Amino acid sequence: MTTTLQKTISRTFIDFFQQHGHIPTTGSTLIPRLGDPVLFTTSGMHPLTPYLEGEPHPMGRRLVGIQRCLRTTDLDEVGDPTHLTVFEMLGSWSLGDYGSGQTLRWGYELLTEGFGIDPRRLYVTVFGGDSQVPLDQESLQTWQELGLPIELTTEDNWWSNGPIGPCGPDSEMFVWTGDGDPIGTPTTDDRWVEVWNHVMMRYRRHDDGSLETLQQQNIDTGLGLERLTMLLEGKDSVYETSLFEPWMRQIPRLWSLTTEEQRIVIDHLRSSIVIVGDGVHPSNTGRGYVLRRLIRRVLTILWSGDESRSLSDLPLELFEHTLNHFHQGESVTLVRRILIDEEIRFSNLLDRGRKVLSHERFHKSLDETDYEYLHETHGLPRELVDSLR
Repeated sequence: MTTTLQKTISRTFIDFFQQHGHIPTTGSTLIPRLGDPVLFTTSGMHPLTPYLEGEPHPMGRRLVGIQRCLRTTDLDEVGDPTHLTVFEMLGSWSLGDYGSGQTLRWGYELLTEGFGIDPRRLYVTVFGGDSQVPLDQESLQTWQELGLPIELTTEDNWWSNGPIGPCGPDSEMFVWTGDGDPIGTPTTDDRWVEVWNHVMMRYRRHDDGSLETLQQQNIDTGLGLERLTMLLEGKDSVYETSLFEPWMRQIPRLWSLTTEEQRIVIDHLRSSIVIVGDGVHPSNTGRGYVLRRLIRRVLTILWSGDESRSLSDLPLELFEHTLNHFHQGESVTLVRRILIDEEIRFSNLLDRGRKVLSHERFHKSLDETDYEYLHETHGLPRELVDSLR
């Protein structure tokens, strides 16, 4: 169930941009449109790609929405205070309409007046230029006029959706989370937490690395709901916010884990429920394999401390809370069954793996032929083999 604060944040965000001529779009599932080569929706702009590339959008040139996203590129960072595998992105878009000066002024107004963040706790970064693209003068001048401290960077303030395709400079807004007066800059002190990214999609990169100026220049912004909730509630991590209340109440009662383990378990279980809620089942390829990896990573952590731990111990409240929050229609019973079936499958695979690896043939350093044999004949992937030795 979505908390009152999240409803307020979402409503405040949508209402603000509606007042400035933006039309709300319906956030889609984690599953990209047919023909998209990407496994999961990774950003708020993902479903809008055809329109950002010039196709007219039926709802106009100014859009606003909330999109659930999944990123596995940050998987190794899950366990820290702010990174999540599945999260919600508040987004605003200009499809060839206004420029960076306008979006940055709106961003400043909404954060300070709409959400009540003290301007003295804000810092911004701007693209400082490189051999291909000059300093982003419009963004720099806008922030100077608004009186915010500015840091210029190159790599940290360049956005692209991949090695080729639409790209451009971005300007990121950071909020100070430390005690006392702010010190340092976003690149020198990690107490500056990035909350809102404004991308000026002005170019297209080609295979040879060259850049072409886009005929339709767009604005794509993304503000993480979980991070904004953390900042507004004054918490030290997203896991301590009201969004995760039932998880943080129930999981420590079930299992004794370190802080990092607890966060990974909560994140991966929550993400697994959302992925299954969008119709994906565990498998050896594609989306199903991402789901399988998340579940098995949880089980590896749980069983390293106590092999009797089981996903069947998870309270139904956690399934209900997550499915309701993400407005998913799958039944709690079905989602729970899929997770428990995968646990049984993984347990059986581990038992088989231990028996196979006990053979004297494998009492040595394994070469590629061994790994290939174990995978193709016994279904034991390399990472599982390594964990059992």
